Parts: sequence; C-alpha cells; structure tokens
Amino acid sequence: MMDAQPKIGMGRCFVMGEVALTHDGSLGQAHALIDAIAAAGGDGVKFQMHIAEAESTHAEPFRVKFSKQDATRYDYWQRMAFTEEQWQGLAMHCRDRGTDFICSPFSIEAVDVLERIGQPFWKVASGEIGHGALMERMIATGRPVVLSSGMSPQTETDAAVARVKAGGNQVGVLQCTTAYPCQPEQVGLNMIPVFRERYGGWIGLSDHSATIYAGLAAVTLGIDILELHVTPSREMFGPDVPASVTTGELRHLVDGIRFIERMKASPIDKESMAAITAPLRAIFTRSLVARTALLQGHVLSRTDLALKKPGTGLPESRLGDMVGRRLRRAIEADELLSEDHLA
Repeated sequence: MMDAQPKIGMGRCFVMGEVALTHDGSLGQAHALIDAIAAAGGDGVKFQMHIAEAESTHAEPFRVKFSKQDATRYDYWQRMAFTEEQWQGLAMHCRDRGTDFICSPFSIEAVDVLERIGQPFWKVASGEIGHGALMERMIATGRPVVLSSGMSPQTETDAAVARVKAGGNQVGVLQCTTAYPCQPEQVGLNMIPVFRERYGGWIGLSDHSATIYAGLAAVTLGIDILELHVTPSREMFGPDVPASVTTGELRHLVDGIRFIERMKASPIDKESMAAITAPLRAIFTRSLVARTALLQGHVLSRTDLALKKPGTGLPESRLGDMVGRRLRRAIEADELLSEDHLA
C-alpha cells in the first residue's frame, strides 16, 4: 500500500491529469499516459475504476454512442477493466515517476480495491456525491475527500461537504460543469470564491474546456487543485477526448501555473524596483543637451536646449533652472549639459 500525503496547499496548485478511460482498455497506453503526464509536470495522474457488475446494468445508456465494438455501456466497462495486480502496477509507476496515483471509485467494491492499493485522497465524480453508501465507505478510510460539483445543486454539494466533515475527513470542492467540452460561459469561475467562503478547505476547478485558459485563470484566483482530462492527441478514440488537453498543452499549462505562482508569491514595491532598474533607467530616459553648438558666455534660452538619450546627464526637471544661465565654456551640439558648463 502506498503511504502518500497530498501535495496540496501552501500556495501551490496541485495539477491532476485525468486519464479517465482514455487508455481505452490498453494497459500499455495507461502506463504511457503516466509517463506523459509526469513529464509534463503533473502532480497527480487520475484514473477511474469501473467494475461493471458492481456499478451497472445492461440497460445503462452511453452518454455518447462512440464505440463500434461495445454494444452497451456495461460491455464498455468490462473492456476497460484492469486486474488488481495491474492497478498496483499503475500505482507503483506513478510513484516511480514522482507523481500521485489517484483513481475515482464508482462502487464500494472499487473502494475496497483502491484502499488496498492506496492513494493520497479520494476524488468523487460529479455523479457520485449523492451516493450515500459509497461516500460513507470512502469517509471510513479517514483519507481526504475531494468532490466534483458538476451535476449537483448547491443543496446536494452542501450535504456532501457536511457528510465528509462530520466524518472528520479533510474536504475539497471543485467547481465543475459537466459538459464535454465546456464552453467559456459555462466554466463558472465565479463559484471559486463562493466555495472558498462557504466550505473552506481545498477549493479547485475540474475543467472540461479542452483549453489551458480556464486553468490559468482559475490559478490567479488561488485554487488548490486543478483537474483536467489529458490525451496524447485529439485524434485519439474515446468519449473524453473532445474535452481534453493534449500532453503538450499540459506542459504549457503547468509552466504557466508555476509562473503565475511565482508572480503571486513575489509582491514588489516600486521603490525597490526603481533601484533594481536604475541602470536601465539611465539608458531609456533623457537628459538636457545643447540643440546646437554654443559659445562660452552664451546665455541659455529654452530654444537652446533639447531632451535626448541617454539619461545620464541633467534631467528634464532641471530645464527651468537652465534658462538664463551663462555658459562657463563652449558646448558642442548634442553634448549633455552638466553643472561644469554653467557659470
């Protein structure tokens, strides 16, 4: 069993790459996705465990009829299944790559398997937070519980959070809109501060927009967790691919998140920054110069002077002081004016 603690909090967003069922039942593809998500900087790789006989019936419809080889959703769940030993191997692979293994259970039997394997927290899918028996089984493990709110009215999310807190578990809530893909008008970033105030704990976004934009925007609001579907290519087979980012886009997203976090963690004050940029200021600002060559003894007028780079001489603020002053010595055109020139 993996002894893992969540790498969440302390101003760092936990980026969870959702494989879900994009492996299409291929164990090799599942392992390849772990490598790709870890290489892109993902903190966690998330799967889904569907045990057909514990979860479904032959009457369960497809959300999207995408499969030409599975007559029913039940058949699809069976084809997606791995053995407990294979799941152990996937979890070990995640650990070897320095990323957390997370798997959403869709039955109590799946919780039993995953408890033996171990993971840092439970991630509850949007359609399962009203499944009381499943929730209680996860809560009984003592591990943190992270809830997706994608299909729930506020009252159902409130009840699920209260259930987790009553069990003494740490709780997280992800703003989520169950749409594949999710349009910008449906993302609901406004709910992030609402959830923060309402629930406390970890707050995040489960994003189905198939872009890096929603995640970057959410990180500026201070989320703790970002979950999003990942695919090697948008030409892959499967129902979640239209709502996924590619592994290459995930790399850009993670780099952007870490950049934003560094910015947020490093407030500046203008005085300190002015001192740091002083050498550049001397290059980019301007100084008072003679517009034309002027003789010794000449009395300066406004038309005798111009402002030109670099800013290493007398600044524009001294222009009024210069008018009416007499030159102690001659000055060439474009020569920077200094106190030494003045009588």
